Amino acid sequence: AVVPVESGGGSVQAGGSLSLSCVVSEYTARSPNSCVAWFRQAPGKEREAVAAIYTPTGNTLYATSVKGRFTMSQDTAKNTLYLQMNSLKFEDGGMYYCSGSRPTPDPERCIRGDDSGFGPWGQGTQVTVVS
Repeated sequence: AVVPVESGGGSVQAGGSLSLSCVVSEYTARSPNSCVAWFRQAPGKEREAVAAIYTPTGNTLYATSVKGRFTMSQDTAKNTLYLQMNSLKFEDGGMYYCSGSRPTPDPERCIRGDDSGFGPWGQGTQVTVVS
């Protein structure tokens, strides 16, 4: 897939879990010196990175709001990114996207700042957390 294809979203009770998947292009999955990341966009808010992998090191980075609850992984053989989300909170709801970045020497760029430098973007998958 040239454009990422996200799946696995749905409606879940607070405290529950969801597992998201995203098929990306081979270029995105294997691009060196870049990031692959999951983003979340809540209604009326900017898209923000919640989890990322910096490809030169394989290290994962997480937004403070999800650290300890979300786990990102990837299977480069399948060009697929995963996001395991546990202990979901109401504020975790939103549209979830995955994407890859342009090359960057700064791993923090994977998780900080805006979504400029990332692309392309797919349709996303909706996550709704209900109480």
